Amino acid sequence: MHRRLATGLAASALAVTTVVATAATADAAPADKPQVLASWTQTSVSSYNAWTAARANQAAWSAYGFDWSTDYCSSSPDNPFGFPFSTSCARHDFGYRNYKAMGTFSANKSRLDSAFYEDLKRVCAGYGGATKTACNSTAWTYYQAVRAFG
Repeated sequence: MHRRLATGLAASALAVTTVVATAATADAAPADKPQVLASWTQTSVSSYNAWTAARANQAAWSAYGFDWSTDYCSSSPDNPFGFPFSTSCARHDFGYRNYKAMGTFSANKSRLDSAFYEDLKRVCAGYGGATKTACNSTAWTYYQAVRAFG
């Protein structure tokens, strides 16, 4: 009787340990989280496209525990003078929030701000003439603001 009870308790303890270990592993972000974050916060158009695709399918990246929240362009207009800057602002927020959570924000801020500026210039590239000039001027102003106050 005691042997059967001891065996049953040992098996139960092993099952509980397995469940707890599995839950702990599931809660931990994958080891490549810093690399994924870095790949989505570069200045290139391919980085921007990869981030927008991931943003559209956030559930696929849930194990990473990324913070996808955004206030877009904060207290500045999201679409100043009709220029659609909101997605660029959302990616900038993504970089800021996730690098802050990882404790590596200061080492990455300059690149995040540069990626933001490149994203804004890509928006402006869709315009011509005086409209493009106005867009680029607005992009420069937004970039200078985040460099100084972001």
